[in-house]
Amino acid sequence: MLAVVQRVSEARVVVDGRITGAIGDGLLVLVCAERGDRRAEADKLLGKILKLRIFSDEAGKMNRSVQDVQGGLLIVSQFTLAADTTGGNRPSFTNAAAPDEGRALYEHFVAEARKAHEQVGTGEFAAEMQVHLVNDGPVTIPMRIAPAS
Repeated sequence: MLAVVQRVSEARVVVDGRITGAIGDGLLVLVCAERGDRRAEADKLLGKILKLRIFSDEAGKMNRSVQDVQGGLLIVSQFTLAADTTGGNRPSFTNAAAPDEGRALYEHFVAEARKAHEQVGTGEFAAEMQVHLVNDGPVTIPMRIAPAS
């Protein structure tokens, strides 16, 4: 599983003119399931994101997690994170999970996030979305959890 995690002061997702999810301070999480990913990878990725210490403590050091600061999570599916650009100028997305598999893992990821964290918003799987955000810092962290062999 892949994710790009952005610390934000606010973020929202709009689909067809309606807001599907919005948060104040917290994390915008762009997430992508790759071929071969299972729930175990989704669970491990979520665990790392929830504990990722990228919020400042009283000394200004990045030492607190989104759970520590009670920030929001805005989770957005984004299969384009699996882009392979080594073959030319047009990206290939063959590493992304098939749509049914990707949807199942995304929905599992969101459901588990809602069990573990109080404030969770989402985009809409496979929809054309406009993602609005104010990146705080900026802090942007790419993450990858590879399937166990």
